[in-house]
Amino acid sequence: MASSSTRVRGCEIGYEVSGAGHDLIWGHGLTQSRDLENRFALVDWNDVAARVLRYDARGHGLSESTPDLDSYTWEQLAHDQLALADHAGIDAYIAGGASMGCATALHAAVIAPERIDGLILVIPPTAWETRAAQAGVYEQGAKAVETYGVEAVIKASAMVPPPDPFVDDPDFASRRADGMRSWDPERLAHAMRGATGAQFPDREAVAAITCPTTVLAWTGDDGHPVGTAEELGRLIPHADVHLASTPEEIATWTAIVAHLVIEVAGAAADS
Repeated sequence: MASSSTRVRGCEIGYEVSGAGHDLIWGHGLTQSRDLENRFALVDWNDVAARVLRYDARGHGLSESTPDLDSYTWEQLAHDQLALADHAGIDAYIAGGASMGCATALHAAVIAPERIDGLILVIPPTAWETRAAQAGVYEQGAKAVETYGVEAVIKASAMVPPPDPFVDDPDFASRRADGMRSWDPERLAHAMRGATGAQFPDREAVAAITCPTTVLAWTGDDGHPVGTAEELGRLIPHADVHLASTPEEIATWTAIVAHLVIEVAGAAADS
């Protein structure tokens, strides 16, 4: 699987394509990248019958950082994704992602519903009324990186309990720390600050989504609260919500994703 890049909406974006089957575009979370996800993947794409395009979002991984913070909102990242799909010759696809990638997929479904065949919304982040407080956390984090350096942020992060499925994982804290250390501090602060302006589409727009949707969330994580996942399940007519509190439940996520892909591909073949 070779990495490629292309210029999308004024930004050089790194991406890769693997597998065969129905087109699926996957976005990672804030301060993540394709490389970091490879170290701890929530979905094993080898077991999903899809042609998967994964990419580094603007300002992350091998993609370019751009100065305008407004270009880092989830809505703008969705426009990046749709433009990347155009470049790759992908018309309709399943949009999926974790955290920031989840929000990007959700916006793509609102912006261009005719292009989104299905949604895979993994660990939905804080949204709507709870978003302002989280934006403050990101601004504080950006200032801490700029003032005290990445190690200070790692030390502070170590005081936050891991999500429930990882409370007994001895490597969770070190994986999180290694991921933070892989960043250039200036780029990290910029990406975190860009997230302060991010927000979900309004509830009416989300309720208008009609494609098959799978929501995968874990418990015990204030940055990815169960309440957001449950609200998405309530709003989206064809959404199934799966909550995980143990490693064994996380291990079922690949099969759940694979099932959605089969469902969407079958519907596309029949149409």
